[in-house]
Amino acid sequence: MNPLKQLAGQTAIYGLSSVLARVLNFLLVPFYTRIFVDPAEYGIVNELYAYVAFFIIILSYGMETAYFRFSSKYRNSQMVFSTALISLITTSCIFAAFIFLFYSQIAGLIGYGESEKFILFLGLVLSMDAIAAIPFARLRYTNRALLFALIKLFNVGVNIFFNVFFLVLLPWLYTSGKGDFITGPLYNPDLRVGYVFLSNMLASFFTLMFFIKDILKTRMVYSLKLFREMILYSLPLLIAGLAGTVNEVIDRIMLRFRLPDNIDALEQIGIYGANIKIAVLMTLFIQMFRYAFEPFFFSHEEDSDNRRLYARVLNYFVIFGVFVFLVITMYIDVFQHIVGREYREGLNVVPIVLLGNLFLGIYFNLSVWYKLKGVTLFGALFASCGALVTLTINYYFIPVYGYMASAWGHFFAYAVMVILAYAIGRKYYAVPYDVKRILGYIAFGCLLFLAGYVFRVEDNLARYTINTFIIVIFTGTVLIKEKQLMNDVFGWKRHRNE
Repeated sequence: MNPLKQLAGQTAIYGLSSVLARVLNFLLVPFYTRIFVDPAEYGIVNELYAYVAFFIIILSYGMETAYFRFSSKYRNSQMVFSTALISLITTSCIFAAFIFLFYSQIAGLIGYGESEKFILFLGLVLSMDAIAAIPFARLRYTNRALLFALIKLFNVGVNIFFNVFFLVLLPWLYTSGKGDFITGPLYNPDLRVGYVFLSNMLASFFTLMFFIKDILKTRMVYSLKLFREMILYSLPLLIAGLAGTVNEVIDRIMLRFRLPDNIDALEQIGIYGANIKIAVLMTLFIQMFRYAFEPFFFSHEEDSDNRRLYARVLNYFVIFGVFVFLVITMYIDVFQHIVGREYREGLNVVPIVLLGNLFLGIYFNLSVWYKLKGVTLFGALFASCGALVTLTINYYFIPVYGYMASAWGHFFAYAVMVILAYAIGRKYYAVPYDVKRILGYIAFGCLLFLAGYVFRVEDNLARYTINTFIIVIFTGTVLIKEKQLMNDVFGWKRHRNE
């Protein structure tokens, strides 16, 4: 099979599950922004999940990518799996025990002393999700994309169910007085936001149960020598992951401490956090691509024309990424209804975050060389440089520009990482990327966006007609210039006698 078509097929399966999972999960954004009418409450959710993003990187410490790398390198993939799994189970259990002992002190340390249960719930979420990371990775490595998708969908479904149960059904029963026998033992009206984290914890528990039988049936063999090799490979990925998480979520933490005292920081975090969720389509596209691409480039490592293959992948990735950017920005009046009215003042961050995420996706493509060469220290270096840019912009400009500074921090951090990865990668693993064409598509997409902004009209029908025409212009240009695209990705062949 055409490898690009195979990649597209795997991306489609992961994409379908990710689309459904994200759509279901995404329903929580309008749900939360209407349940929590005060943006400050939703700000708590965004801030604490920023901490979660850091700790899940620490607890998984790059073992997923190490598992991919060493499973393709060693014949005994079962030993690789069990070694990685035992390592994560051990460290996750130690972490869970630490949380049980000190969650009150941790809550006080980060300013949530009156909400200590939040920390307990999230600590258990982290432990269970870290353990499940390797079984999920094995599903990806063995191309069991459908089962991977179904379990991910189950996780999201359970999470949504408990959110509705705790935040809608139980409050209704409580206020109506019709279900005292249920609400008495199950509902505490003072917990409110805590039910978001409790729902997540229950979803993580039931998801982990899917893998328990498979884990128990696995013949556990632990190789200390193999673990040392894997940890040496993965530790730079841990550093890179932490630095990358700085780029993704540190702004929600810094907004609380860098905004002037006369501004409600949690309210601003809630508004900003809700609006960057509108960029979910770009995030979704990158996520489903990454799920398929990481095993893909390892499996084609020995191909004679692999570098040209990687170059074409990036070219097509940028095309689809710019298309997603235009769809969201041209129909922002539709996408704004995802968030409640109290949150829509932050819509101006959406185009900036979208472009930043597009550059992040480009960086994932460019990172192929240091992963194949085993020099993952470069990944840590690039991500650290991006983190430095993020921290600098947020520190100096949040007091003046608020969350707009955070949005630009995303963009410039990922742009710097792309430049470094490309420039240094040319010396170690030269891939013939068509830089002019890639930059041309990005610039063309930005010009079309600006055209839609400049020629914006008040009449809805006229505005949507103009914006749709803009998207058609981009699509038509791609179809004219990329004659091989339809065959590579969709298997549509062009006949010479057409």
